[in-house]
Amino acid sequence: MEHMEWQGLLARSRHGEPQIVDAPERPAFLVDLDRVIFSQPFRRLANKTQVHPLYENDHLHHRMIHSLETSSVGRSLGVNVGQALAARGILPEGAGHDLSYILQAACAAHDIGNPPFGHAGEDAISEWFATKRPFGEDLSDGQRREFEHFEGNAQGFRILTRMEMYRLEGGMRLTHAVLGAFTKYPCLAKDGALGRDAPTIGLKKYGAFEAEAAHLAEMAESTGLIPLEAGWRRHPLAFLVEAADNICYNILDLEDAYTTGVLSHGEVRPLLEALIGKEVAPVPGGTPAEHVGHLRARAVHGAIRASVAAFLDHHDEILAGRFSTELTDVFALKEAFAAISDVANDRIFPSSRKIELEVAGRDLIFALLDRFHAVIEGLADHGWDAAAMAEKKPYLRKLVTSAGMDLRDVCDPYSGLHALTDFVSGMTDRYAVKMARPLGL
Repeated sequence: MEHMEWQGLLARSRHGEPQIVDAPERPAFLVDLDRVIFSQPFRRLANKTQVHPLYENDHLHHRMIHSLETSSVGRSLGVNVGQALAARGILPEGAGHDLSYILQAACAAHDIGNPPFGHAGEDAISEWFATKRPFGEDLSDGQRREFEHFEGNAQGFRILTRMEMYRLEGGMRLTHAVLGAFTKYPCLAKDGALGRDAPTIGLKKYGAFEAEAAHLAEMAESTGLIPLEAGWRRHPLAFLVEAADNICYNILDLEDAYTTGVLSHGEVRPLLEALIGKEVAPVPGGTPAEHVGHLRARAVHGAIRASVAAFLDHHDEILAGRFSTELTDVFALKEAFAAISDVANDRIFPSSRKIELEVAGRDLIFALLDRFHAVIEGLADHGWDAAAMAEKKPYLRKLVTSAGMDLRDVCDPYSGLHALTDFVSGMTDRYAVKMARPLGL
């Protein structure tokens, strides 16, 4: 029976670098965290929507705050799981530090490929391509699925392995362990279920574009993931990245809902206390907002402990590739988490302000794709020669120059459309609004 081994799963080898450098004062996995945190795509997350649209309120979560909080939870999960596995003799002493750095880096990067306007942005990009079907039959079915089912996870993998830092030469050159933990869906678009029943959780969506297929295979082989007929079984630490994300957005969305007035203190309090396991009285003299913050902190702690226990309980199944659900669906607090999800679906996600701005975001993305797709069509009309297009189409040259659109390496419809989605998905909410103003939106 195939079984993943921790020695391979914690591979320090770097994508795009043959030599392993792991200095005691700056471990390889900590270098990965630094590379993510100091990158421009991470910086742009400060102006991208999390769940609640970006209000004129400094206390709401945007993607960067969410990513930093998720990385903090991931670090705690890693320390606790690593220490427990070391105590069982499964990992060497001190492995908790390795797991904490790996998870902290992977969690920091987990939303780095998300477009503006949250998941509504993914839906808008997908809808535009499904409606417009640019370049007709010039794309394979698998390539077309990448655009008609646009996936921020795959865009993130593209940024990490191709686009940022060492462009086309390994990207950020992260360790294979961190790339494995980052990749929740280790398969290509042609293999992902995309809404259909998936044979395993790692095939529910997809985690890499065809353009990065070799990078995905290198990561999987370097870490010893179990191969499937299409794709691979998940890296075990991807379950903990997913748990950290679930903990943060479920619990912190409640706090934001209270801050925006969508939910009252009386509605939020019992939901958080269910995660804590008891009633928690307000601090004397404290405000309701301070009480919600206190409850949130203790609820996160409770969810971390429950996630660690669930991972350890299912450890052998996970390494054998037989575990195929989210940890938060099986941990001790699953009923309390389900109650929060029900409230989110009934009250938070349908809030009028959120829906209003999602509609506006969809219209903005459609307009931007319409406008900048003209550049890709212009390149096609001139044999994919950017210089020839610039000479004969001065408007398109000015459009590319003013927007800073990157057309390097565009040589056919597939690479051209990825240049288009790289550009639009990389925008912040604010920049997308700015670029759309000349269009009258």
